[in-house]
Amino acid sequence: MEMDEKVLIDPSLQGKTREEMGLEPFRCTEIRSSIMGIPVFISEAVISWVIRRTSEGRFVSGLDNSKTSPWNDVVNKTMFNSTRKGKYSDLSIKNKMLLKI
Repeated sequence: MEMDEKVLIDPSLQGKTREEMGLEPFRCTEIRSSIMGIPVFISEAVISWVIRRTSEGRFVSGLDNSKTSPWNDVVNKTMFNSTRKGKYSDLSIKNKMLLKI
């Protein structure tokens, strides 16, 4: 997307590399933002490191009833450090931030 935007602004950049366009080299998909002028880059590796889980996973479809889902224990253990469902106020500041992400 960044390269396409640069080419739309300056068509003479068509066919050039990211570095020639003045862009950072592509390493992985990231969420980019800025907090108080400080650039923040969040990647899949960062999220997996923070929640202490491997970045490998799978998508499971067909979990119709969220109350009886087999994943509830895993999610509750990760987010609330308990097998029982907790409330937002029970989350640590780190997990509140992750929930917002």
